[in-house]
Amino acid sequence: MSDLKPPPPAVLDRYRGDEVRPLYTGRVRVTGGETGHGRASGVILSDDGALALELRLPLSLGGPGGGSNPEQLLAAGYAACFHGAMNLLASRAGLALADACIEVAVTFSRDPIDGLYLLSAEVEAFLPGLEPAVAAELVRNTERVCPYAKMFRNGITHVVCVVPAAAP
Repeated sequence: MSDLKPPPPAVLDRYRGDEVRPLYTGRVRVTGGETGHGRASGVILSDDGALALELRLPLSLGGPGGGSNPEQLLAAGYAACFHGAMNLLASRAGLALADACIEVAVTFSRDPIDGLYLLSAEVEAFLPGLEPAVAAELVRNTERVCPYAKMFRNGITHVVCVVPAAAP
């Protein structure tokens, strides 16, 4: 018997505080691997050791394929978060989701505005058994709740800095 269980719908209760209250921080380190280039041969290791994988350039970017890439990892995080938020909202609304599936495509593109690069995402929700209007409302509400959707819609607070000492 598994100890796995979803979080309770109460996690959807609104927070009433004056400051951001951190709940969890996921931390990974990427090194350059064989080529010294994180995207081409990077090695990912999470601080708890649960995530360990090698990155490879996909065939479409001139690489050999055979490994994951940043766009797949972002799509996986987005899909998992959206699926979880959607299930919480469905549970709170008394909706039974059978075989619900979220597919996310994250696209790495050239940006015509600055000539550099940009990311875009497309989210598809497969909700068999739900009336189309109910499914559409659930997805709209999920988009309001899901932090990944919020990040893509509004941006994200971020800090980029140089650390003065060598990495351990």
